[in-house]
Amino acid sequence: MTITVHHLNNSRSQRILWLLEELGADYEVAAYQRDTETNLAPPELGEAHPLGKSPLIEDDGVSIAESGAIIQYLCERHGGESWLPARDSEAHVRHLEWMQFGESSFFVPVMLKIYAGRLGDAAAPLMPRVDEQLAAHIRFAEDNISPDLHFVGDDWTAADVMMSFPAEIAVMQGYGEQAPKLARFVEAIHARPAWQRARERGGPYFMW
Repeated sequence: MTITVHHLNNSRSQRILWLLEELGADYEVAAYQRDTETNLAPPELGEAHPLGKSPLIEDDGVSIAESGAIIQYLCERHGGESWLPARDSEAHVRHLEWMQFGESSFFVPVMLKIYAGRLGDAAAPLMPRVDEQLAAHIRFAEDNISPDLHFVGDDWTAADVMMSFPAEIAVMQGYGEQAPKLARFVEAIHARPAWQRARERGGPYFMW
């Protein structure tokens, strides 16, 4: 059965399309466009999920939200076992950490930087703390990504998929010089044929 991805442009759902392409899964895209002035998702996305959030997938009558849950589900159910470390390994524990880090610890300052930046001078008292925290989390990711540009082991894992979006945002915000390995990580992702196919299916994506 075909998987449906409710995909919002310039959002975390891009990495879901990338993973689906890597897995060779059959899927279709239900596309939604952000408001060009507010950058908010359209009301129609609220018809798919009460919070109006993306990503959201539908598979065999089951709806699944939240990036981490979707990525785990796709790897377990649609041929992505090699993207998950063995459960009895230390790599599995490290993998769990990076899956959580990419959508929690790292993503909080990333989003605060975006939203506070839209407030202009009104955000001035908050920006030093936001910048400090974002730089610290970028430095942590930079220090822990391997020379082979992976967060766990020596090959691509679901943790790399999860980390792709905050890494892209960090590079887009100008932190590439401070985090050259993270910048190369983003370049390596974008060079993959599966990511390029996902980009074609998903439509315009930030600067890429």
